[in-house]
Amino acid sequence: RMEGFGYYTLPTGTQYRGSLWDGMFHGKGELRRPTGGAYRALWDRGVPTQGKYAFADGLEYEEEKWLYCDGYDRRFYTEICSGFKPPGIAQLTNLDPPKIIPKGCYDCGDGFYNPKTRVVVDYKRKFLRNADDDEHEWILRTCRKAWDLTTEQEPKP
Repeated sequence: RMEGFGYYTLPTGTQYRGSLWDGMFHGKGELRRPTGGAYRALWDRGVPTQGKYAFADGLEYEEEKWLYCDGYDRRFYTEICSGFKPPGIAQLTNLDPPKIIPKGCYDCGDGFYNPKTRVVVDYKRKFLRNADDDEHEWILRTCRKAWDLTTEQEPKP
């Protein structure tokens, strides 16, 4: 069995880096998601006893006093850290500038979703998952979609 310090990649692409004992996560270790987030924890025989999740943009999740996107304050994390943009310049996502969404697809937070194939790929176009009915409906209802029509006016002859 694995013991000592090491790296272990799960079938989902998530990688564990840290201490191992008797084939289990044990001691200080970190689970790194392929999308960039990481869960740093102190593990006891495979079970995290204390830990913190940090998203790819640096925002740390705290179960107590979690204020981000709580319904009252709808700012993106980058707006909380750096302030608002000047009036008339919209910030559509936490990433600035936002990712360009492929035609007919949606930006679902960790990648792009194609409703015709029901497949979610990461921002580098690698397969992440197939969406079930609930996720499909949620994405269509709430996520940002690629523009179907251009908003630019046609030049006059």
